[in-house]
Amino acid sequence: MRKIIASTYATLDGYIDNPHEWTFQYSDERSQQYAFTMTLKADSLLLGRVTYEGMAQAWPSMGGNPYADHVNSIAKYVVANGPVDTAAWGPATVIAGDDLVAEVTQLKERAGGDILIWGTGRLTDALAAAGLLDEYRVWIYPVIKGNGEPLFRPESTTALEFVDCTTFDNGVVVVTYRPVS
Repeated sequence: MRKIIASTYATLDGYIDNPHEWTFQYSDERSQQYAFTMTLKADSLLLGRVTYEGMAQAWPSMGGNPYADHVNSIAKYVVANGPVDTAAWGPATVIAGDDLVAEVTQLKERAGGDILIWGTGRLTDALAAAGLLDEYRVWIYPVIKGNGEPLFRPESTTALEFVDCTTFDNGVVVVTYRPVS
């Protein structure tokens, strides 16, 4: 069965919004290779509507390198309660919010690579509650932001099991946890 991995950038004080403002200065060859390897193991992105729409503004114009070319080529699944314009960044399929658990269960059972989620939010909370989320990979950046959108919410409450920790010379740490049912 395929794994669903939520990969999220967070500040040391636990905020996730506007990562383009605080992550790029910490990019280095080793962390880029880690991200590339994780992404190559995936053949699908599962995103909430807001994340998809934000990514669809940037990613289609990226390309010409193996990472962006792979991300742009893989299937995107967008969870939404209303219409979503998927023409800008495909291939993309909309999953109705009411059908989330059934549709993602079927998606996990299909042959294929890992399924990546970028970010944490209601989508990851719902998948974890349904026992469908396999891993959280939280990229902790050496930045204190002071406020913003939190990494987790009260609805995120769950027990976790430590899986792995990867550190980079740039000060970024990736901690991997598995939800415990």
